[in-house]
Amino acid sequence: MAISNDNNNDEHHESSPLLSKQVADQDLKEKPSGKKAKEAAAEVPAHPVVATGDGFGWTADGLPLVHRSVVGEPLGRSQWNSSLLACLGRNDEFCSSDIEVCLLGSLVPCVLYGTNVERLGSDPGTFANHCLPYSVLYLIGNSFFGWNCLAPWFSYPTRTAIRRKFNLEGSCEALHRSCGCCGSCVEDELQREQCELTCDLATHVLCHPCAVCQEGREIRRRLHHPGFNAQPVFTMVPPGEQTMARGA
Repeated sequence: MAISNDNNNDEHHESSPLLSKQVADQDLKEKPSGKKAKEAAAEVPAHPVVATGDGFGWTADGLPLVHRSVVGEPLGRSQWNSSLLACLGRNDEFCSSDIEVCLLGSLVPCVLYGTNVERLGSDPGTFANHCLPYSVLYLIGNSFFGWNCLAPWFSYPTRTAIRRKFNLEGSCEALHRSCGCCGSCVEDELQREQCELTCDLATHVLCHPCAVCQEGREIRRRLHHPGFNAQPVFTMVPPGEQTMARGA
């Protein structure tokens, strides 16, 4: 009888309207309203949509590769530290180096070109492997054609390598940013890179000394000379001969 009474009491409590009302009120409190649910869903960050816009680089094969930041957003291209016609450079801590670059580019461009490639690649024998062929082409061009028309065809890939290494904007992008032209070439990545390659060659052929000097100023502001990367050598100097004084 006691067991049956307990079962009847449990059924009475379960079927009590007061209990059902309390459970319903608790469910309403736990379940957020429609407006709050929408706000909570809006606060959940969606996956970032990465656009293939202006920020892209290149692989070792020369194909475009998007430069991304830590959060996955594309990075924009940087501008050159100095313009093409800034022969004397800028009035900053590198002004003495800029004057040196200007003198080398005017008098011995082969040396400046060799040092640029050496700083950029820092491989053994890089300076000689680029300075000597440049000198030969420089002499042939000035001897047979009266001006340096052959060496730029040999040196312009260095400008392309600098643009890709430091993610710098090219001539087409600079013209599009300043005056809005070359819009069709800038929109497509592969077409833009082909246009930039042509502009690199044209810059070296038409204004070769200024192009080499601009590249030299850019590299000196971004990279140290390979000789500065040498590890310091510590030498142990043994102590001198010591004598013990005798007491009186």
